[in-house]
Amino acid sequence: MTPGQWRISGPSPPALQFNDVMGAFSVVRRCVKLCTGHEYAAKIINTKKLSARDHQKLEREARICRLLKHSNIVRLHDSISEEGFHYLVFDLVTGGELFEDIVAREYYSEADASRSWEAVLHCHQMGGRPPETLKGDKCKGAAVKLADFGLAIEVQGDQQAWFGFAGTPGYLSPEVLRKEAYGKPVDIWACGVILYILLVGYPPFWDEDQHKLYQQIKAGAYDFPSPEWDTVTPEAKNLINQMLTINPAKRITAHEALKHPWVCQRSTVASMMHRQETVECLKKFNARRKLKGAILTTMLATRNFSGEPFFSRETGTAPSLLAHAG
Repeated sequence: MTPGQWRISGPSPPALQFNDVMGAFSVVRRCVKLCTGHEYAAKIINTKKLSARDHQKLEREARICRLLKHSNIVRLHDSISEEGFHYLVFDLVTGGELFEDIVAREYYSEADASRSWEAVLHCHQMGGRPPETLKGDKCKGAAVKLADFGLAIEVQGDQQAWFGFAGTPGYLSPEVLRKEAYGKPVDIWACGVILYILLVGYPPFWDEDQHKLYQQIKAGAYDFPSPEWDTVTPEAKNLINQMLTINPAKRITAHEALKHPWVCQRSTVASMMHRQETVECLKKFNARRKLKGAILTTMLATRNFSGEPFFSRETGTAPSLLAHAG
């Protein structure tokens, strides 16, 4: 697909019919390619407001998205530049966030968690992301898909370096918080956090004080409290322990995790019992994330009244407000 096929002119491509707006943090609109009638999602960036560094990030995002072709990743179909605007045209995914998709289900078991998490792990092999960018689809049996690579980093093989802080605090790994060189194992840590939440509906590390939260993470201070963990199989706990290993060199790899019995033998290993308590906890977890996101949005909207920055220079987040926004 080439820009000519979209026939761009003016402030928006006339070959695209724009409909409702989607997405909380980016201007993303549902669109239809007029020559085929197919629906897509268009991420629209006002390039007039971008700095030189922002332009580099946009180019990197488009470059990474062109390379990623996987059933669990939202595909980039076109990248269109014109004066003042840039359009990234992706697959249209009609579902919400992964955790929101789960609470909408009538039935949810450990085996379901295993299937969802396997899709998440496939996504994380391409680039570790928190579940705000993990989307479900409204169609029954549809795949979990990864979207939004704005913070993605290109890593060659086992390369390790200090890439800076990026991501939601509750998913950051110990080596990132220690400001050490890091690589792909940080994605496995994030997957371990996601798996923990998928099974019981709350995160392994939690504190309203971000400093205390980071201390928990660096110490690997989590457990499997009763009664909610009493009904989770030993195999699931074993996999979490291998993923939430403090030493990244000893952390299980994505390849090894996909071969773990809890994943590849889920029909006989993972429990089929409906986990109503997990669903109820996830509802509260989702509400808490949205509330904190709304508070942060309000703070940013009023920041001009104080002149004080609301983001930490080191973490890129509001220090205590986003301790568990993820």
